[in-house]
Amino acid sequence: MSLERQTYATEVGAEAAECFAVITDFDTYPEWSGAVRQTHVHERYPDGLPKRVEMELDIKIRRIRYTLEYQYTPPTHLTWRLVEGDLRAIEGSYDFTEVAPGRTSVTCTQGVDVGFWIPGFLRSIFEQQALRESVEEFKQAVQTRRART
Repeated sequence: MSLERQTYATEVGAEAAECFAVITDFDTYPEWSGAVRQTHVHERYPDGLPKRVEMELDIKIRRIRYTLEYQYTPPTHLTWRLVEGDLRAIEGSYDFTEVAPGRTSVTCTQGVDVGFWIPGFLRSIFEQQALRESVEEFKQAVQTRRART
């Protein structure tokens, strides 16, 4: 599968383990992600981490559903790939690298094939904006959770 990948990186005021805890807490996604309407964990690994997760998103032009399969290297890395759904393909990763005590560099890389034609320049702009927004929403969720503890 050949997908055009987009990458977005930022720093979060939290430890890598805190970032990992938020990104793997799929039940809370609708609370902090503007696009995610609902999630459902269908399968878990023996350690309790979600393996297959169904999501429903509102991507402005329409609502989509898909199921992703995740793999993990806690607390610094996770990957996902499409199992089934309204998209032709999706795969990506998050990497968490502690750069100082209480500071983590977060890098998200993702490739998406929506399955219908969008002019190349519009597709690239849309995908980069969507990726940036989702990572920034994630960052805010991590920092909000950290402030509560």
